[in-house]
Amino acid sequence: MSDKYFIDTNIFVYSFQRDEPEKQSVAQKLIRNALKEQTGCISSQVIQEFLNVATKKLNPPLSHQESLKYLDTVLAPLCEVFSSLELYRKTIDITERWKYTLYDSMIITAALQANCAVLYSEDLHHGQQIESLVITNPFLS
Repeated sequence: MSDKYFIDTNIFVYSFQRDEPEKQSVAQKLIRNALKEQTGCISSQVIQEFLNVATKKLNPPLSHQESLKYLDTVLAPLCEVFSSLELYRKTIDITERWKYTLYDSMIITAALQANCAVLYSEDLHHGQQIESLVITNPFLS
């Protein structure tokens, strides 16, 4: 079994949330380990979603330069899955079978395409197994 894991957008957002120090610490450790051990990955969708939130909703929002630096040093090195017709077809199947939203299904599909064993997310059903993938909320004690 693979020890590779996929990191959902919300983990990156929490890594900047100073008002939630416990979640921030867990998120930062997960991202740091993903980069150091090269066992974590993301998709281009995670980059898009994170940059949208980071530049508009974080308090304070990331500046232009901070966004570029984070993209180059953290997000780009982790990005392994890009949009494709194959991804969209599988996403439609996941949406139909598991009743997730289209965007959540795209995250699940990307994790499956990257051959990840675990999908770290706060927003999905903790403990649920979809094919070879287990959804895990890293913030649960």
